[in-house]
Amino acid sequence: MTKLVYGCACCSADFGKLFCSNDAVSELKEKAATVDGWSCNWGFDLGNLGRRDFLKGGAAAATLAAMLPTQVGARSNTTIVFTGGTVLTVDDRFSEAEAIAIQGNRILSVGTDGEVRAVAGTDALVVDLDGKTVLPGFIDPHTHVIAGSVVDAVMEYVGMATYSTVAEVLDHIARRAAETPAGEWLVFRNFDPAVQEGLDELTFADLDAISTDHPIFVFNASGHLAYANSTAFQVAGVPADVENPPGAEFVRDKDGNLTGVMKNNVAFLQVLGAYPALATTDPVDAVVGLLSKWGQHGLTTVSELSLGGLSQSPVDTQVLLEAAASGRLSARIRAYPFYTISAEAWDEADVRPGTGNAIGRIAGYKLVADGSNQGFTGLQREPYLNSDNYGLAYTPREKLVALAVDRATKGWHLAIHGNGDAAIDNVLDACEAVRDAGVDMSRVRARIEHCSILHDEQIERMKDLGVSASFLIGHVHYWGVAMRDEVFGEEKAQLLDRCKSVEDAGVGFTLHSDFMVTDPVPLHMIEMAVTRKTWKEPDYVLAPQERISVESAIRAVTSEAAWQLFSDHEIGSLEPGKFADLVILDQDPRAVDPDSLKDIKVLETWMDGRQVYKA
Repeated sequence: MTKLVYGCACCSADFGKLFCSNDAVSELKEKAATVDGWSCNWGFDLGNLGRRDFLKGGAAAATLAAMLPTQVGARSNTTIVFTGGTVLTVDDRFSEAEAIAIQGNRILSVGTDGEVRAVAGTDALVVDLDGKTVLPGFIDPHTHVIAGSVVDAVMEYVGMATYSTVAEVLDHIARRAAETPAGEWLVFRNFDPAVQEGLDELTFADLDAISTDHPIFVFNASGHLAYANSTAFQVAGVPADVENPPGAEFVRDKDGNLTGVMKNNVAFLQVLGAYPALATTDPVDAVVGLLSKWGQHGLTTVSELSLGGLSQSPVDTQVLLEAAASGRLSARIRAYPFYTISAEAWDEADVRPGTGNAIGRIAGYKLVADGSNQGFTGLQREPYLNSDNYGLAYTPREKLVALAVDRATKGWHLAIHGNGDAAIDNVLDACEAVRDAGVDMSRVRARIEHCSILHDEQIERMKDLGVSASFLIGHVHYWGVAMRDEVFGEEKAQLLDRCKSVEDAGVGFTLHSDFMVTDPVPLHMIEMAVTRKTWKEPDYVLAPQERISVESAIRAVTSEAAWQLFSDHEIGSLEPGKFADLVILDQDPRAVDPDSLKDIKVLETWMDGRQVYKA
């Protein structure tokens, strides 16, 4: 693993600069400037679920109404009974039922076949599950779905989940070049030579050997590096004598010639800015398209943990509300305004907890204590392995405390990013200050995002303060060997993602993908937490004492995730009255070899009473 120092891309204000050339974002920001600042009351009333209620009042609402499809969704009011299989309700007792009935967008009944049929009535449509298993729709409580969807729409994934070596990545780029008309851009994301075996970087020599007929651009997973071929530089008008922008670099070889490697966005955006699709992609369409793809993984609710990251303003809320009002979403979104925009800006825009509706809603507020452990910017009590580097406090302790108290006293739920153990100390100090300010912590439902390196006494503090954890479990699977050998050493790496320890202490926890860091595949995340086997050394189990049961892992991507998102009253378990969000699997996760949990097939995904995916 190359020791490349970088921060968390999704938690940096710089990430939004990727989209500065996007036409739709620019138009939204211009519109906001003409109405005395952006306000979530531009004409939307999302307090109710009906389409007409989305469109009350105002010219802005009339404009949106003209954009919406005439038919919203394909939900039937027919009562549907699913029976003949296993229904795992994931209620408080993890009850198992024989059948479930849905009516409209709600769950009508759950129980024995006879009980459910009696409630459903003789006119109900009966679906034979033929031994399949029904679960609540999966929930990813930490993604970056709004800004990430635009990136996903214009960049193709070449990360470690698909390609284990750099040679495989280059072979894939060559295949794409062979099938793509000359002149069209080839743009890729999530390349990570820190874990993908092979070259440490991609240069003109490597990419020009594939094609000089196409501009080629490859985005490093860190978000802070990029690589391009000479054609991309030429099309973008970047000359051979280009000067390095402040804080960035166009890398040169020993002879002073450009290599095609670019450090930091103020450099690589000079190349990427010439990519036409980045300007023309519509953010609402991108969100709709991405969530449609995620239906294959059984996801029915996802999150946006840095709302504002797309436009670097509260205007992102408009994208959320338009997507929610479109009737085209196949998953719900729970969003968290991002601290880099400033609390005052969100307050002035009248963005509040609960803004939105059951499809798209503001759930809480996002703060950030530090950076990335694998990027050597997570804030540590002790230096990183073989170094004198302690990492970075993105938000100093005193400011973090002040922000947490301000937001919590104004009614906000808090999600606070903390990777390193010293950062988690600061997060817990902030939560303690919130409690000392007289705020009911059960209302705040504070959670630590990633919560990566955790000591016993910190778990005790979390229990005392009523703070839960949300683990990026891909840290164990994809980076576990690097954490052991390059980042922390064997002993400290045992403190990574301590699912079992927090469970034993009575501290709630969830599993998340942090998309685009990893892809949101809940069945794979369940497997990672149950086995803790690593990608690079498949037989190596990182901290085997932290393995959890399949049932606990299921809760972490259903009921616990719903609770963290302030949505446990409506989703997360299969109980009468809750929304009809469910997934049908070809096997019961409790009955398969733990090493094959990710291979279970998602057959159908239902959200809000509609089938949004069928295998």
